[in-house]
Amino acid sequence: MSLNLHQDVSMAETDDGAVLLHQRTGRYWQLNPTGVFVLKTLLDGCTDEQTADELAARHRLDSDAARRDVSKLVAQLRAAHLLIEAR
Repeated sequence: MSLNLHQDVSMAETDDGAVLLHQRTGRYWQLNPTGVFVLKTLLDGCTDEQTADELAARHRLDSDAARRDVSKLVAQLRAAHLLIEAR
């Protein structure tokens, strides 16, 4: 499944990651550099598994742990209505 930022969400990269702003609600979310990598990889069309595998390879992490972390971040971004399925 391909993902997009919600149409009301903007992202601004910072020196230490990025900030997501849901313009309709006014709520901000801050992502660290790893979170930005995960989000950008997903937005580029990679699956959760592909993203987790790339994360594990980059940081020499356990693949299962990377998959759990990616799944958790995706769930949190979806719950906050920041991330939606692409059409």
